[in-house]
Amino acid sequence: MDKESSRRSFIKKSAVAGSAALIAPTIVPSSVFGANDRINAAVLGLNGRGKSHIQGFMSQKNVQIKTFCDPDMNILKERQKSFKEKYNADVVLEQDLRRVMDDKDIDVISIASPNHWHALTTIWACQAGKDVYVEKPGSHNIWEGRKMVEAAHKYDRIVQHGVQLRSSPAVQEAIQLIRDGYIGNVYMARGLVFRWRPSIGDKGFSPVPEGLDYDLWTGPAPKTPFTENLVHYNWHWNFDYGNGDVGNQGIHETDLCMWGLDVGLPTKITSMGGKFLWDDAKTVPEVLTSVYKYPDENKIIQFEVRPWCTNAEDGATVGNIFYGDKGYLVVDGYDKYQTFLGKDRTPGKSGSDGGKSGSEMDRGAGGTDGHFANFIEAVRKHDASILNGPVETAHLSSGLAHLGNIAYQLDRVLTFNPKSETFVNDPEADAMLTRNYRPGFEVPDKV
Repeated sequence: MDKESSRRSFIKKSAVAGSAALIAPTIVPSSVFGANDRINAAVLGLNGRGKSHIQGFMSQKNVQIKTFCDPDMNILKERQKSFKEKYNADVVLEQDLRRVMDDKDIDVISIASPNHWHALTTIWACQAGKDVYVEKPGSHNIWEGRKMVEAAHKYDRIVQHGVQLRSSPAVQEAIQLIRDGYIGNVYMARGLVFRWRPSIGDKGFSPVPEGLDYDLWTGPAPKTPFTENLVHYNWHWNFDYGNGDVGNQGIHETDLCMWGLDVGLPTKITSMGGKFLWDDAKTVPEVLTSVYKYPDENKIIQFEVRPWCTNAEDGATVGNIFYGDKGYLVVDGYDKYQTFLGKDRTPGKSGSDGGKSGSEMDRGAGGTDGHFANFIEAVRKHDASILNGPVETAHLSSGLAHLGNIAYQLDRVLTFNPKSETFVNDPEADAMLTRNYRPGFEVPDKV
């Protein structure tokens, strides 16, 4: 495969996703899923996004959640109680995800665990013959993202990446306008992540809380003494477990930048930022500005992370702006866009799903519910080509964030070879494409 097709192959798949209803793939016999074509699901990671995964599955026809899995039994019991109250159904509790993989009755799993677990869990699930919905970012580093793609293809599994704005009809319409040349020759995309992120302080080390299997929580990452600075949410701000906001909220925007510009990974990367506000336990930058250049395509991506008081950009604080020679297009949040044309910024076409964004993004035709509907349809038909967020997006949109973080940590401009997915004559940067995995939790070289 030549350089151009290698960099664009995943985009071409997603380009047809908006017209998935026109595709008529072979339908898998209902016996594959047991009685009455029911799909049994397991949700892994129940503290944060896992709650939306529960709603996403339970909103689908003939899909039943069989198992909740989380290393914290306290959270499991809370979710079990609320699940019983809302759905009048029982659910099995497991702390060890390996038991979930061994359960032959489970058809699909969704992964809402911390970032450092995403890739290995996806690979194990593919090896166990299960289809997967994995939260963003798909990977914690670039190398393991490629292994996710290899596993999905080798075991012929359906893997959906949790970039739910790809299932928004309004965002799909916006991408089509870009493809049709509505704002002209589009040469630049800008991603925005302006979220209110306060100090997390520094709580020091403390005993492991009763009910938490901290060894399982740690998994592939280095095991340090327990601290509330990590468990259960603030791991996002530590490079050993999370990827900062460019690799958290920002994956929606890195994905949309690449989708809109029709590009893969870049060849030139620079990134600057730092901690300017608080002396706390974060190891990631609070403020980050990254630039990704595509010399061959003559395109560029800018990415901005701001954590505190800031202006909006044409109303958007989380979203994307695409610049063309006839105008520009703003995607605000997850489900609406507007355009501005010419020197006078004359308002042009706009669109919205009619739902709400942010914490309300699970409603409407798109959102988490719509993204799960697309996933379940692909599972029933066993057709990855109709996925709105195929596994390649899990690797590449996450990979863009990882490249920015590496450039920030090394504090210099990097040159990258997208075909080999390595840096050019830069062993120090290459070493940051992967990590040292704890024994028993290694991402395998051969999946």
